[in-house]
Amino acid sequence: MAAVEGRTDGLRTPAWAAAADADAGNLPVVMRILRDFVLPRRWLVARSIGAMAFVAATTGALPFLMQTAADRIFVGHDVALLYTLPVAVVVVMAVRSLAEYYGRMAEARISGEIVAELRQRLFARLASADLGFLQGAHSAQFVSVFASDTLIVNNAAGQTVTGLAKNGLQAAALVFGMLWLDWVLGLLVVAFLPVSIYLMGRQRKKLRSSVHRALSGSGDLSSFVSQMLTGIRVVKAYGQEEAEAARAGAVIERTRRANLATARTRGLTGPFVEGLSGVGFAAAIFYGGWRGVHGTLTLGEFMGFMAAAMLIYQPLKAVAGLQNVLAEGVIAARRVFAILDEPVRVVDRPGAPALSLAGGAIRFDDVSFAYEPGQPVIDRFTLDVPAGAKVALVGPSGAGKSTILNLVLRFYDPSSGRVLVDGRDISTASLASVRAASALLTQDPVLFDDTIAANIAYGSPGATDAEIEAAARAADAHDFVVGLPDGYATRVGEAGGILSGGQKQRVAFARAMLRGAPILLLDEPTSALDANSEAKVQTALETLFQGRTVLMIAHRLSTVKRADMIVVMDRGRLVEKGTHDELVAAGGLYAHLHRTQLAGSGEAAAEPAP
Repeated sequence: MAAVEGRTDGLRTPAWAAAADADAGNLPVVMRILRDFVLPRRWLVARSIGAMAFVAATTGALPFLMQTAADRIFVGHDVALLYTLPVAVVVVMAVRSLAEYYGRMAEARISGEIVAELRQRLFARLASADLGFLQGAHSAQFVSVFASDTLIVNNAAGQTVTGLAKNGLQAAALVFGMLWLDWVLGLLVVAFLPVSIYLMGRQRKKLRSSVHRALSGSGDLSSFVSQMLTGIRVVKAYGQEEAEAARAGAVIERTRRANLATARTRGLTGPFVEGLSGVGFAAAIFYGGWRGVHGTLTLGEFMGFMAAAMLIYQPLKAVAGLQNVLAEGVIAARRVFAILDEPVRVVDRPGAPALSLAGGAIRFDDVSFAYEPGQPVIDRFTLDVPAGAKVALVGPSGAGKSTILNLVLRFYDPSSGRVLVDGRDISTASLASVRAASALLTQDPVLFDDTIAANIAYGSPGATDAEIEAAARAADAHDFVVGLPDGYATRVGEAGGILSGGQKQRVAFARAMLRGAPILLLDEPTSALDANSEAKVQTALETLFQGRTVLMIAHRLSTVKRADMIVVMDRGRLVEKGTHDELVAAGGLYAHLHRTQLAGSGEAAAEPAP
């Protein structure tokens, strides 16, 4: 066997991220951002642009004020203007400052609303996404898009619209002023700008590549951190702290290089504009000075022109740099939209009615299912589970047991065949009613970082304190809950960290009891517990079984014995069914599993030999 040196430092790129990386053109993405996020805020955008237009107009007036001051005060010695002009400048600049503040606040509001709406849409889309789509990538990849990419899209939308308005209008006003004062001098200053914009446009391909790498690296790093924190006990137990740090370091270094390349490409904007504008600026000084020497240009005209030329540099530089902001935003938007546009395959049919429940009988009618085409996980599976029956699913790993539970919950729809509850094909009923018909308990109970009461009431909105307590008592959880520092108001921490395994499971039992669903789906909820903890939840589990149809994945003999019927699965097919004694006596797959999985546990010894 070949030696294994350790885990690689690369992570599989999710399908949606790979699709988003494809270069499909910027215009459709830009138009979608404008249509979906900017246009609905058009009046706020208009107010912001109006404020920026006033700022631009006052900026464009400054060169004329300089010309007036030079010609009429310094040259013409106009004493009256000496007193009135400064007052006019103060008033204009004060109003300009207020308009700029208003415009910035409008821009901040637009940006805040856009990022909030993006995140709201993204969160809702992830919450409603198909299970297969969510399992196709590490959860941290989605978190990275949610936290980072949405901000980049927001910056692009906000800065492009308001930045283009502010700096574009200022530049236009100053160009108009220069051309008004002297069109030849004005052309000398702006003649080189198209060249700089063209050269920067050639940098966009490099920028796109580096931003792709930076965003992917950010997602990979989030995945590494999440994996390390989740598996920290294993990392420490096997002494892999340095190895994990080295693997993360490789991703951090790749991301650093990508960010540096992005910054380098973005940083070329200033030098391009500054260098080429400087050439035009120098030509304007020479030409203006030559005309001044020959008496065809006044000092005021020259000073006004030079004031406009110096003021125009910053807005032109900002406008030129907007293409970088826009390019980054388009790349991030593709990743966000790739998630938002992922089709939901498990959906309600038009006008689907609620599922009518009687006793909770389940039928699998010739069901087949495959996660990937040509690789069936469930193959022509047929089974009747009578209402109120307790059926155990057993079989080797990969037999399809968990998929059966997923099909009952309609996390997936069968590739062929039907799943029926009380005689009704669940694909024809509303999703909400199908899932309300079942309560799910897993090996690792899922608790949220909230109070005990909130975790018990999860999925049962409007539950009263009395109902929550009654469910906890039925699940044998009340006594330990009231012993916690804040009783039912105690926060359980991340993943229920302050509770033991048995306590977490009993809180999950109480949640299922409060839900009151007629169908109970169990993925061996006691398999991760030690013998003492398991014994404490047995009574609660028996109470939970009462009056419900139970479909349970069994790994322990103690669970199997509770079943009215045992269904043995292998490679997605039903291969045996019957009671424990019948199947042991038959000497088939179940008997083999019984011997191999229970050997030495103390449970097998109590059973007759097959």
